[in-house]
Amino acid sequence: MRILLISFILLCIALAAVLANRSLQVKNNKSLAELKLTAAEGDKKMNSISTIKIKDMDGNEVAVSSFKGKVLLIVNVASECGFTPQYKGLQELSEKYKKGGLLILGFPCNDFGGQEPGSNEEIKKFCSANYHVTFQLFDKVKILGKDKCELYAALTDNDVTGTKDIGWNFEKFLISKNGNIIARFPSKVEPMNEKLITAIETELKKI
Repeated sequence: MRILLISFILLCIALAAVLANRSLQVKNNKSLAELKLTAAEGDKKMNSISTIKIKDMDGNEVAVSSFKGKVLLIVNVASECGFTPQYKGLQELSEKYKKGGLLILGFPCNDFGGQEPGSNEEIKKFCSANYHVTFQLFDKVKILGKDKCELYAALTDNDVTGTKDIGWNFEKFLISKNGNIIARFPSKVEPMNEKLITAIETELKKI
């Protein structure tokens, strides 16, 4: 009887050890799966700019989310560039579609050939005097190198428009009413280009 009791106790101990080992394996497998999921989520690129904050020309912080419900056309602009006359087309585009829900956001940048050397005040005066610009201009930004602003970091590193740096002044990004990046157009695409207008009209029609 004593031998049977000892055998039973040893059997219980062995069974408990097996169950504990299985529980540990399940826990480890779950942890590994969670780590893989977290890593996968970390690898996803940000295809929305809705959480980003920018600064207007007076230094006031503006949340991109405040433009929710509007289609955005984001353009890096410059006053002394061969593409500078596109200000005229951008203003025409703004006047034609603003009531329909389009907002053009201009971001002065001096990264390309030093073609935007002026202060914010000088830029505003130039745009008003030469092209009667009424769409919103923002604080001068860096869009190349280690000091690249958060907005352009997102615009040039996402799953929609790719990971290529801005090539020159007056590149254009189309943003949906929910802040999602939709399309990218190079500098040579004029504001009143048919493909750009079609893309804008398509987004404006969406609820």
